[in-house]
Amino acid sequence: MTVLNKRIASGLCLGTALLLVANWAPSLTICALLCAIATIAVLEFYQLLDAMTIPSFRIMGVVASILLIAGTWLSFTLKTAALAGEHELIILFVTIIAILIRQFPQKNNDQPLATMACTLFGILYVPFLFNYFTKLAFTWECPSWLDPIGPTGRWLVFYLIAVVKSTDIGAFVIGSRLGRHKLIPRISPSKTWEGFIGGVAVGLLASLCVYFLADGHFGVITMNIYDAIILGILLPALGTVGDLTESMLKRAANSKDAGRLIPGMGGMLDVMDSLLFGAPALYMYTKILLAF
Repeated sequence: MTVLNKRIASGLCLGTALLLVANWAPSLTICALLCAIATIAVLEFYQLLDAMTIPSFRIMGVVASILLIAGTWLSFTLKTAALAGEHELIILFVTIIAILIRQFPQKNNDQPLATMACTLFGILYVPFLFNYFTKLAFTWECPSWLDPIGPTGRWLVFYLIAVVKSTDIGAFVIGSRLGRHKLIPRISPSKTWEGFIGGVAVGLLASLCVYFLADGHFGVITMNIYDAIILGILLPALGTVGDLTESMLKRAANSKDAGRLIPGMGGMLDVMDSLLFGAPALYMYTKILLAF
């Protein structure tokens, strides 16, 4: 089976599981799943640091991941969504203090600044950005612990994944067949401008397809075709930024993939990389420009 076929098969399995979970799983289960995904991904990030011989406080990263996501979910289920932002700031503040205190007794660590900075960066890069999935899912309708997420959350998460992952597939197929001009070979030798442009075009097409499928109505959020076009360009572009960011980290660690969890795709972080910057962008776009 080729790499593309493995990716497609894994993608179909993940997509089916996502649809089942989004439609029928209680919000508590979804919160636990989000915590598990963030935990696996942040551990993969710290494994990349290990390959670069940079020590890290991975347990703090895991604890911060769970607290960020579970706390945000709890804010919505308790109908205190206005406090979700303050909760995040409190968690980050406490985490910074905890990292400093954890570093104080270290006697054999000759890279204290790198350890503290990379531990904190892992938290900001993985669970902090990934937590916007929690916000996309629960901001608009606040279900109880045992109820599934509302239609707005389902639609927005589906839209984001459809656009970004269509971009990934389009960039891979078009880049491998037509790619001639390297994008940033120092970071990712296989990525080309042709693949980037083709990926954005496929992502834009996916955005328009979902827009027409939903007739512009994503639960309580209503988009017009101009929103679909803007997001259809913005999300693929940010997906490429996320992909290149992880490629830069893997190249520094001399690793092909962040993990081996998913056939044809690598680790959890390899699956999430292109989504990490898209989730905050979609959340802020809908919250600021469309939620009125």
